[in-house]
Amino acid sequence: MRILFIGTGDIGVPALEMLAQASDHQIVGVITQPDKPVGRHQEIIATPVKKIALRYGIPVYQPEKIRVPSFIEEIQNLKPDIIVVMAYGQILPQAILDIPPVACLNLHASLLPRHRGAAPIQAAIEAGDRESGITVMHVSAGLDEGDVWLWKKIPVRRRETGGSLHDRLAALAPEALSEALSMIGRGSVPRIPQETPLATYAAKLTRDNGLIDWTAGVVEIDRKIRAMNPWPAAHTTLPAEDHPPRKLKVFSVIVCRKSSGPCGVVLRADKQGILVGCGTGSLLLREIQLEGRRRMSVREFLSGHPVVPGVKLGRA
Repeated sequence: MRILFIGTGDIGVPALEMLAQASDHQIVGVITQPDKPVGRHQEIIATPVKKIALRYGIPVYQPEKIRVPSFIEEIQNLKPDIIVVMAYGQILPQAILDIPPVACLNLHASLLPRHRGAAPIQAAIEAGDRESGITVMHVSAGLDEGDVWLWKKIPVRRRETGGSLHDRLAALAPEALSEALSMIGRGSVPRIPQETPLATYAAKLTRDNGLIDWTAGVVEIDRKIRAMNPWPAAHTTLPAEDHPPRKLKVFSVIVCRKSSGPCGVVLRADKQGILVGCGTGSLLLREIQLEGRRRMSVREFLSGHPVVPGVKLGRA
C-alpha cells in the first residue's frame, strides 16, 4: 500500500522505521511539524520523525497548518491508500480524513477511551493505572473518539516513570501497527465503538503540572514525580539564607510510610537522601536538580549544598 505517515515526536519513530523497512509498502511522504528552536541557545532542530524520514530518503512536508487548502491538495496528489498518524500535534480536518480510500488510522498511547488527549502516558502513571498500551483507531473529527481497531496492552511497572513508559509504548507501536496492516490485508478491519461514558482526558502538559503539593498524600506525590520524569519534572523550591528560594526539580524518591512530619518540611538530610514530611508519611528525595545546576544524586548535591532539617520546601 501507499502509506502517508504523519507524526512529530520520538514515540512515533519506531513505527515509522518499521514502515520504512517493510518491502511490501511504499511510504509516499512524511508530514511533521516545522523545525523549531530548542534549548538555551535556541538552535533550530529537526523533529525526530523528520530525522528518520531523511535517513530513509522519504519526502518530508512541514506545513505550519495542515488544514490549509493548498496543502490538503498536496496530500491528495500523493494518493495515499492509508494515512498513519502518531503524536503529530495538530488536529486533522475532515478533508484529510476523507482522502485515503482504505483508512486513516491513529496510534494512541493509552487504552482508549481512557486518557484521550495529549498526555496519556503521564496521566496513566498519575492515576495509578495497572496497565497501559497502544490503541489503533480510526481517526475521527473528535479528540481521540474514533472506533477502535485493536488494543495492545502492557503492565505499568511498579516504579514506572513517564520516560520509561514512553519508551516501552514506542517499542510496542510497530507491533500494533503491523497487526493493523495485516487486518487490512485480510479484509477484516473491525470498528469497535468506544464506551464514551468511560472516557477520561489528559490535557497537554505545561511546567505547572510538575508543581508538588506537599499536602497531598505520599502515594499521590510519588506518582506525580514519576509521571513528570523527565519532563516537565516535578518541582518545589529550596529556601536559603543567602539568596532567594530556587527551583528544585525532583526525579526520584522512596516512599516512607513509617515516618511522618509537617508537610514540605525537611526532617533530615544525609547521604541516604533528603527526607521530607508529607503529613501521614514522608518521601526520601534521591535524585534532584537545583535551578542552574545539573541533575545529580542527593548525596552528591549535599556535599556542596548543605540542607538544614526544619527547612520548608515551597511552591515554585
